[in-house]
Amino acid sequence: MPAPVQIHWYDTPLYYDIVFDTDTAKEADFLEALCRRHGRGRGRSVLELACGSGRLLREMAVRGWKVDGFDLNPAMLDFARERLDQAGLRARIWRDRMESFRLPGRARYDLAHCLVSTFKYLLREEDALACLDRVAAVLKPGGLFVLGLHLTDPARRTPTHERWTASRDGIDVVCNTRTWPQRPGQRFEPIRSRLRITLPDGETREQETRWESRTYTAAQLKRLLRKSGAFTVLACHDFHHDVEIVRRFDDEYADLVLVLGRR
Repeated sequence: MPAPVQIHWYDTPLYYDIVFDTDTAKEADFLEALCRRHGRGRGRSVLELACGSGRLLREMAVRGWKVDGFDLNPAMLDFARERLDQAGLRARIWRDRMESFRLPGRARYDLAHCLVSTFKYLLREEDALACLDRVAAVLKPGGLFVLGLHLTDPARRTPTHERWTASRDGIDVVCNTRTWPQRPGQRFEPIRSRLRITLPDGETREQETRWESRTYTAAQLKRLLRKSGAFTVLACHDFHHDVEIVRRFDDEYADLVLVLGRR
């Protein structure tokens, strides 16, 4: 097979969506359970940061939530709009950045979320703080921000590997993601994701994305939240997205989901 084509997986939203749509209903169940357990309001308005292909926008809209979302990638936004239109659902979707987003109106939300480590795309601390401040500013009193990310062990010296497989309408997608140890003296870790796509006619293609993300230990994330001062940590979970599985805010597990309450 020829070398993988260098193309960002966000520019091919269908293949990205096939891989990551598998747990969408479970994630939505989790978000709703968190709101019942920790939310103080009865509203059902939600903002999704970096909404990507719109899988959770659609799922939450089907469940009766008023949904808004933004993303930086135009291909993802087009895909998200089309899937909502096809389902006869309404949502406000726009192009924006996590550290500087502006709402198209005076909306305030009961819930905001960013579940799959996209927060780590904010490479500068000032941008991470700006994101937290923006989210706090658009939440209603008692609103929740559910933030999920992978923690990094600075002592790790070998790459980690994750693999997912999924199929839809005769299209098979295999995703292999490799993360290298963080750069010495820096808080950046190189990442490579390869998608192998097999189309219904049997044609197979492979594409590759490379980027860097900011690293966090539990202590570094705690310091960031203290520096922000916008949120209280209400609970910690992991990527099982099960409200009954509660974990400590530490480095015992790499996958962390924080339930943050607006102060």
